[in-house]
Amino acid sequence: MKIQKAAVIGAGVMGAAIAAQLANAGIPVTLLDIVLPDNPDRNFLAKSGVQRALKARPAAFMDPARAALIQVGNLEDDLKKLKDADWIIEAIIEKLDAKRDLWARVEAVAKKTAIISSNSSGIPMHLQIEGRSEDFQRRFVGAHFFNPPRYLHLLEVIPTPKTDPKVTEAFSEFAETTLGKGIVVANDVPGFVANRIGVYGIVRAMDHMVKAGLTPAQVDQLTGPALGRASSATFRTADLSGLDIIYHVSNDLGKATPDDEDFTLTPAFRTLVEEKKWLGDKTGSGFYKKTKDEKGKTKILNLNLDTFEYEDQGKVKVAAVEAVKGQPLAARVKALYAAEGKEGDFLRGVMNDGFWYAAKMAGNVSNRLQDIDNALKWGFGWEQGPFETMDTLGVQTVIANLEAEGRTLPPLLAAMKASGRDAFYQNGEIVTPEGQPTPYQAPYFILTDLKKDATKIVKKRAGASVVDLGDGVLLAEWHAKMNALGEDQLRTVQDAHKLVQDMGYHGLVIGNQGDNFSAGANLPLILSQAQADEWDELDDMIKQFQQVTTSLRFSPHPTVAAPFGLTLGGGAEFTLHADHVVASAELYMGLVEVGVGLIPGGGGTKEMLLRFTDMQQPSQRLGATLLPAVQRAFELIGTAKVSTSALEARNLGFLRDTDTVAMNKNHILGDAKRQVIALAPGYVQPTPRQDIPVMGDAAIGAIKSALHGMHQGGYITDYDLVVSEQLAKVLSGGTGNNRTAKVSEQHLLDLEREAFLTLLGKKGTQQRIEHMLKTGKPLRN
Repeated sequence: MKIQKAAVIGAGVMGAAIAAQLANAGIPVTLLDIVLPDNPDRNFLAKSGVQRALKARPAAFMDPARAALIQVGNLEDDLKKLKDADWIIEAIIEKLDAKRDLWARVEAVAKKTAIISSNSSGIPMHLQIEGRSEDFQRRFVGAHFFNPPRYLHLLEVIPTPKTDPKVTEAFSEFAETTLGKGIVVANDVPGFVANRIGVYGIVRAMDHMVKAGLTPAQVDQLTGPALGRASSATFRTADLSGLDIIYHVSNDLGKATPDDEDFTLTPAFRTLVEEKKWLGDKTGSGFYKKTKDEKGKTKILNLNLDTFEYEDQGKVKVAAVEAVKGQPLAARVKALYAAEGKEGDFLRGVMNDGFWYAAKMAGNVSNRLQDIDNALKWGFGWEQGPFETMDTLGVQTVIANLEAEGRTLPPLLAAMKASGRDAFYQNGEIVTPEGQPTPYQAPYFILTDLKKDATKIVKKRAGASVVDLGDGVLLAEWHAKMNALGEDQLRTVQDAHKLVQDMGYHGLVIGNQGDNFSAGANLPLILSQAQADEWDELDDMIKQFQQVTTSLRFSPHPTVAAPFGLTLGGGAEFTLHADHVVASAELYMGLVEVGVGLIPGGGGTKEMLLRFTDMQQPSQRLGATLLPAVQRAFELIGTAKVSTSALEARNLGFLRDTDTVAMNKNHILGDAKRQVIALAPGYVQPTPRQDIPVMGDAAIGAIKSALHGMHQGGYITDYDLVVSEQLAKVLSGGTGNNRTAKVSEQHLLDLEREAFLTLLGKKGTQQRIEHMLKTGKPLRN
């Protein structure tokens, strides 16, 4: 049941995006759709699906070249091509008869070992395969992706009573490891897990909004990031999903579920769909509407549900949300749950509905509580699932509030009340849907699960820790805000190196399980020291930074970096110096220092020059033939290029061909640990290079000539020119050489440090840093 080739039937938005994700993972895929009767191109729909995926924003492909792995066809001429597929998934119209007809045709041509799946979001899987052979039913398992498949982690795997458990297991492993998905095994019930609970929450929020007299914009403030949920919150999510989708799903769920599960839509929502035909983003109007002002700037208008007119309401602020800004998630959740006035009444109503319903669904939509939590986190962008949120508030507190509202407790909560237990997750255990504690099993190698065992933490600082990963491998883990790099982070890497040597460990992993690997250096600290004229301290700090980044390569043991998400500036420099990199496929890596008027000062400039010169043939490392390598490094750093994926990071030169790309972010620490173990036997400590070819004044002259032309043409600003000239000086190996010379890595590091400090002392750089800290955007001075 190994999946090496796949086929997707249906080239609409979801089908084409699923095909793109398969291609991202390196899986050849056949994409089929129907033939349009009046179109001479019989593959028009499949071709259009690929083109749509190539143009999609956010991008569906991690590298546009991966589109070559998709072979297009149609269901009349090319059905026979399904015989080569190890996995076949349909994403066609949501009509039961259409799906049954398709499966009859697929069974006639598919090979007897192929796994068969439906991406249906609502039609029960067991109904689709009625009339099919026992063997076909044994190999059929639902696979419900969330849109867009590349970015939303959730995949609901839905076996039917006829599905072979080995098929479920094999497919889940493939989807988790190869496609990078977070797997939730759902029961074959209406709505499965995420839509059943998520749509219930959206419908109930609309009802509570009307009762509390709030607006959609106010509700989105209350149910967004302040509560640990996605910025699209409730009504923006509805617009993105399509109001017609929510309309049909809620109606279908209302018919398929008991009377106490209220999926009744408000009259205003029904008016939007049935009369106005305002369906959200797909029609340009929903609860919000995008427009442009007289200057052409995009502006968002809010729908007034009393008048059905769109209004410019400005920046909506809600007192309860403003009161909790800057607080940790747990404190925000507790404060919002206890808030007073109509905002508090709304939140308690919505949250209590969600708690009651999640507990009622335990054992119904899925057999594990963590699957319900994960479905809401991975499918809707929540930081905590409903059971984790109840733990934050105290389960007994939630139970008391539900009873005060006159609700009948679901069996799970009744069992929790009887036991007096105040948390679902506790001491490495989680309760079952019946309320009995059982050992918690993490879905992957996740650092947060290691943290439950304090003995795994070998050394701890406020912003970083050294953690024992087992099997003779240590982890240097950062856990500061945005993982900005300061003294704690640098000293922890030094601590880890010493512990590896003193305690006989195999080697070291640099990684963490935060939201991002590292957004770079601690800019506020750097700026304050520069403005205080603490130049000796800054020089020492940059020397220390260079020593720590380069220690990843020049230590007596292997080091492996595990970057993911934002890996910028200093975070990229750490990654560049590791012996090996295990990168998440979603890697946004770049040397972005020019945006704040600086150049990479932790070895990044040196490293890119070294990499690009080494890529050239030996005969090209002399004289003017060296210039393309210098120009490539200059362009990459000078434009602050950031990769949009690990595949692009490899194309740009940030990753080597030998580095590893993991589709699932949650696997990178485990994979990095295995790489350390593989590298350790016979590992020989490298020595710094002394033979890096540079062009000196010849390269500086060539780059300056191009820069001045760009400046005169208005493509770069006055201060861009200042920063770029310092960058050119480093990449050229310094001034004073009129012929090709060879220099050491330390020589380039010294030039980096000198250029960094020179720029930091200039008013233009300090203005750029201040602007970035204030606005989050670069200043073009």
